[in-house]
Order: sequence, then structure tokens, then C-alpha cells
Amino acid sequence: MNVNRELVSYIEAEILPRYDLFDRAHRRPHAEMVIHRSLKLAERLNANADMAYTIAAYHDTGLAEGREHHHKVSARIIRNDQNLRRWFSEEEINIMADAAEDHRASADRPPRTLYGRIVADADRLIDPESIIRRTILYGLDHYPTLSREEHFQRMADHLHKKYGRGGYLRLWVEQSDNAYQLEQLRLIIDKEELMRQWFDKLWEQLPTPSTSL
Repeated sequence: MNVNRELVSYIEAEILPRYDLFDRAHRRPHAEMVIHRSLKLAERLNANADMAYTIAAYHDTGLAEGREHHHKVSARIIRNDQNLRRWFSEEEINIMADAAEDHRASADRPPRTLYGRIVADADRLIDPESIIRRTILYGLDHYPTLSREEHFQRMADHLHKKYGRGGYLRLWVEQSDNAYQLEQLRLIIDKEELMRQWFDKLWEQLPTPSTSL
């Protein structure tokens, strides 16, 4: 989908570099992935490409103030960015802010708008290898003193809580490919032996030597 080039130039210069300061699971490649997936869904759903692109670009900027309330901070950043008023009305800015706030996987209610559903689904790349790797990386960045076995247990607990059967993750877009992929991930989560095989394989590929922990 075509996105306003001036808008893209602004976001690439001023917004995406913010992700370079985040943990390894939430750096610029993650933002770019969410942008790509959001634009694909926007095309399928006949949504506004400029809005979908912008929401995806800002969705995790609130991590600058910590993870717990990052979705609300991201919404605030959108509302406070006067530059966005060059391309969007106040109503559109409020819709985009609401969507950023609603993207969090642990939200206890569905996203309020189509755009919230788009970014929420785009943020959930249900690829087993990517999810397990990002979970390990997050643990290494935020809990560097844990032993290898403790990292495995932290990863397993997180996967059960978020992606397991009965976990808090919800999918909101029927047209996405995530439902099938989620079932494939759950087949791994269901068996601790499979989770450990994946953990061991990906741990050995990490740039941080396992001997340092």
C-alpha cells in the first residue's frame, strides 16, 4: 500500500530510531515487522494505510518509560506529537492513540476500533521460533543474573501464561494467519521436552555466550 512519503520520512528520521534504545526483543526490526504486517492487514481490510503505518510505528515508543504502562505512554506520545497534525485530523489522531493503547496483548477488552485490531494482530507474529527467541532475549536483557536453567523456567512460564491454552493472548482479526501459527506454538508449549529442545537450540545461537551466566 502507498503511504505518504513525507510522513514516512518523518517517522524514519524521528520515531523509528527510538527503538534502537530498547531491549533486543523490541528494537527497530520489531517495529518494522509490525509496520509491514499492519500494512498487509490494512490492505485486506480496506483501512487507511497512513494511519495503519503510523500506529505501527508508534505502538511501542512508550517503552521509553518502562514496560508496564508502555501502551498508555505510546498513546500519549501520539496525541502530543504536533507534527502528526500535518497529515491527520484530531479525530484520526485520537483513533490512532486509542489503537496504540489497545494493542497490548494482556488487555482485558477487545480493541475499540478496526485500527486497534490491526496493530494488535500485527504485533502478534505467531511464529514459534521468533517468539521463543524474543522471549529468551528479553530475559537476558532484563534478568542478566539468572542461570541458564532459570532462563528456561522464565521462558516456559511466560509462554504458558501468554500463549498457552487458557493464556491471556487473544486474536482479533480472522483474516490473519495467526490462528494456525498459534496452534503450532501451543503444540510446543504443551510438552516441556519440546520447549527445552527449542530453548537449547536457540540459546546456543545467541550472541551472548551461555558460559557467562
